[in-house]
Amino acid sequence: MDQHTCPPFFAQRMERLAVPATIAMAQRARAMRAQGEKVLSLALGEPDFATPPAVIEAAHRAALEGQTKYPPVDGTPALKAAIARKFARENALEYAPAEIMVSNGGKQVIFNAFMATVQPGDEVVIPRPYWVSYPLIVQLFGGTPVYADCHEADDFRLTAGALEAAITSRTKWLVLNFPNNPTGGTMGRTDLEAVAEVLRRHPHVHVLSDEIYEHLVYDGQHHVSLAAVAPDLRHRILTLNGVSKAYAMTGWRVGYVGGPEALIRAMTAIQGSATSGICSIAQAAAAAALDGPPDVIAHMCAVYARRREMMVSTLRAIPGVTCAMPHGAFYAYPGIAGCMGRVTEGGQTLKTDEDFAIALLNEQKVAVVHGSAFGQGPYLRLSYATSDDVLKEACARLARFVDGLR
Repeated sequence: MDQHTCPPFFAQRMERLAVPATIAMAQRARAMRAQGEKVLSLALGEPDFATPPAVIEAAHRAALEGQTKYPPVDGTPALKAAIARKFARENALEYAPAEIMVSNGGKQVIFNAFMATVQPGDEVVIPRPYWVSYPLIVQLFGGTPVYADCHEADDFRLTAGALEAAITSRTKWLVLNFPNNPTGGTMGRTDLEAVAEVLRRHPHVHVLSDEIYEHLVYDGQHHVSLAAVAPDLRHRILTLNGVSKAYAMTGWRVGYVGGPEALIRAMTAIQGSATSGICSIAQAAAAAALDGPPDVIAHMCAVYARRREMMVSTLRAIPGVTCAMPHGAFYAYPGIAGCMGRVTEGGQTLKTDEDFAIALLNEQKVAVVHGSAFGQGPYLRLSYATSDDVLKEACARLARFVDGLR
């Protein structure tokens, strides 16, 4: 918003609130489809798999059994117990019920945490490229995002040097999001140990570790949680997760977090005044997902790994395009510096990666998100959480688009 679209009736914070580029591009693609255009979208990070049948059956049973009343604000006992088992089994983390809360997706966890702690003048260190919502939420509460750059040459990992350079006396939070959206970058145990060493030198810095893509890792890698790598820092770490990505449950809106009891209590108080408890039926479904067999995730991960290989090999064969191999999540983040300054077949001069994304949509009917929306261009974010047929055709159209540049 600006002064022309934000009349005096609205709070000034609305001027700091923009529509995330991922949502804006998806809306543009939907509008073109509504007009009859055959648009292929690689813009949203949403699994194309169906929610596992056993999870849906658990939700049905819960509804039939009468689990339809107001749930506790911080989550049902059954789901919190399933979350505690999950943390212990998969992350080597022990959280008591009072150290766990459930929210309307992972985004509300972030919102609750920053609303409870961030004030004007506070700084939040965010590795760049970043998921678009992190800085938007920080700014909404008057905080200042400070960026630690991650580079393609390092497979977009956060280095200890970049983190050290970004921390000041005003830093309140570090946001970690690995496996990463938008790059697919990952952080191994050695990487996290180096980050922990920096954090030990700065005891005023807390960490929001967003591990929503933890199960989607490739090349024999295994995800590790910062709180498990550095148990001495556990009292300063929020470990965020959810069921949306690993279990294809984006619409069920269930996120969860483990962390210091006092902070969890404050976040629960905020949620109680905002949305109250999360849909009881969705919580029953989430508990079934977390306690369910791991082969459901393994199947999805194997499909994503195959799609990743196909997409990256296609991108690397396009002149003027580079692409680091993503080791996690379901995104590729190709560099398009070699395409800048050129002209499309439709006559559009490509001055920025946003120009590229818009022209690609207009001329080849492929929706992607420009990298500058994630803080680092000229890149594109392409999601391979879509069908093989859509992926192959979208990549072919992208190659034709670049081939037509002059």
